[in-house]
Amino acid sequence: MSIEFASRCAVGLAVCLWLLLGSCLVGACSADELDVWIGTTTPRNGPSKGIYYAKLNSESGELSRPQLAAEMKSPGFLAMHPGGEVLYSTGTMDGQPSVVAFRIRRQGSEASLAIMGAQPTGDGDAAHIATDRTGKVLFSAQYGGGSTAVYPLADDGSIRAQSRLVKHEGGSGVVPGRQNRPHAHWVGTSPDNKFVFVPDLGMDEVVIYRLDAKRADLAPHGFGKLPPGSGPRHMKFHPGGKFIYVLNEMQMSVSAFAYDAAKGAVAELQTIPTVPEQEKAKESFVSASEIRVHPSGKYVYAANRGHDTITAMSVDPNSGKLTLIEREPIRGSWPRNFNVDPTGKWLLAAGRDSNTIAVFDIDPDTGELTYTRKIVMVPTPICVLFGSRAN
Repeated sequence: MSIEFASRCAVGLAVCLWLLLGSCLVGACSADELDVWIGTTTPRNGPSKGIYYAKLNSESGELSRPQLAAEMKSPGFLAMHPGGEVLYSTGTMDGQPSVVAFRIRRQGSEASLAIMGAQPTGDGDAAHIATDRTGKVLFSAQYGGGSTAVYPLADDGSIRAQSRLVKHEGGSGVVPGRQNRPHAHWVGTSPDNKFVFVPDLGMDEVVIYRLDAKRADLAPHGFGKLPPGSGPRHMKFHPGGKFIYVLNEMQMSVSAFAYDAAKGAVAELQTIPTVPEQEKAKESFVSASEIRVHPSGKYVYAANRGHDTITAMSVDPNSGKLTLIEREPIRGSWPRNFNVDPTGKWLLAAGRDSNTIAVFDIDPDTGELTYTRKIVMVPTPICVLFGSRAN
């Protein structure tokens, strides 16, 4: 090989490498994107048609324009099978309140939904759904019926006939009209999959069941008491498993609990308001809606409807107690739901009445939120769920 030929090869290789690097820098080698599934409410003559799909760029925070993924009535809240390829939704099928399963179909970096089947709740509309940690069981919480339902899941993720419907009993009676009877509002399992937790707004309690995943069955186990008239709505476990954070809808507060995994027992540590009384008094109506724990475990976030803000709180790693960081406007109206992406970089706030999802940057050192000026339109969003990576 001549020196001249070798030199030309070296120059050619360098140019190729330079072009490849340049194409990556301008986006041809795109960063990972996350599936974003959006549940909506579908009022008569309203703009929403069902479940919507978008993609979040986990590096830039860019959120794509949501597209209709499945047409159905009142899909509301969503849940993902642990395997990542089956999506579950609340909603109405054949005129009956139901839980519905969809197969996620992929073509390149895009995704769509194909219905697999549905099962009726047998007790009115489901306010929330979740799977157990193994993907063997699906749960639904019925607000109006005041009940928790259990459904076995087939190996392919499809929903089998309901195996158990547990009716809650009583109400705290503290707030007339809201707490005269039970109102189950959320359902989920403990990290070890041994217990199921159901915050009940009407009872001012988190009801605790022992789970038999193989039989898709529940047995009464205990409860956690919340402040009178607080109205527990949603809850989340701390990543370390030692603490639980319960959002109280009517009181607009968060209650922190210590959790004893061996006993499946809770002990209240603290209750902290998400909005001051003087600010609540200035609004025509306010209520808390959703709570999330940052993947790092360092921060807790809660949404305030009417006040239209997200409250950020820091977590003491030893005691589990919370301290206020800030309240950030969502740049929209009526944040019934929001979510923090798995990387912990971004918070997506859904404004139901503004038909928007706004993207916020999360400061990893302080937990503070910064509006990125990235916002997309989607009709009446009430649930934001992250799925597997789109590419």
